[in-house]
Amino acid sequence: MLENLQALLTTRLFSILDRSFTLGELLMVPLLLIVGWWLINKLAHLATFRLRKTGASADSVHLFKRIFYILALGVLFITTLDILNVPLTAFTFLSGAVAIGFGFGAQNIINNFISGWILMWERPIRIGDFLEVDGARGSVEAINTRSTRIRRVDGVHMLIPNSKLLENTVINWTLIDYLTRTSVRVGVAYGSNSEEVARIVVSAAQNHEHVLKEPKPMVIFDDFGDNALIFEVLFWVNASVERDLRMIRSELRFDIERSFREAEVVIAFPQRDIHIDGALKITRSATETT
Repeated sequence: MLENLQALLTTRLFSILDRSFTLGELLMVPLLLIVGWWLINKLAHLATFRLRKTGASADSVHLFKRIFYILALGVLFITTLDILNVPLTAFTFLSGAVAIGFGFGAQNIINNFISGWILMWERPIRIGDFLEVDGARGSVEAINTRSTRIRRVDGVHMLIPNSKLLENTVINWTLIDYLTRTSVRVGVAYGSNSEEVARIVVSAAQNHEHVLKEPKPMVIFDDFGDNALIFEVLFWVNASVERDLRMIRSELRFDIERSFREAEVVIAFPQRDIHIDGALKITRSATETT
């Protein structure tokens, strides 16, 4: 039985460039690929684990992992061909056809592929950065070879082609640091002491735990509105995502409203005065008199 199995495995199936391939060699190819891929995953996991232990950033680990996979797959491919005694010249025609196909039909894919490597190497955008692209805001979760995955503030995932991030204007809120300036506007009723209002607003901003002391918060008497005196307080915070900014502004509005209530400052609301020319006569209908 062993001899029959050996004869079956050595059966020649086809030939390429005077090189004959047996059934055993063809069965060995998937085995080599499976074992090689398993080994590559284990080594990649071990290497990235040790790299994270050193305190490397997420985008550096991601770049290292990408380069490691490409090199390892290249070594696995060449090793498999070497075991099968297949010369690389056998793929000359195939590589030429693939190159022509890429040149005519895959320009966009190649553009995104190269752009992805530029993003990972130059790092104008890193994993964890908070971006604003075409009015959408979100955090970068992954930079892949074709597209970048962003999780918007509403939880929706966006896949943006890498070339778009390089060719268009992108706002990176956290490129250098998390320092961000924001503001809160409030309107008070006419007749209010404007200097007292400014003091209350700036005091609320200065006493907030997340508002930076330097640069100092600044209050601006912005405008005489239709129904209110408009004040705006400008302040700086360290915020990584849009949610942080909204929460800080909300907390500051609570503080300002409470301080106004204690100081008996009235927050304005829309009012309209009606002027009537002539006499106003009010009559009652017959049904109402009965």
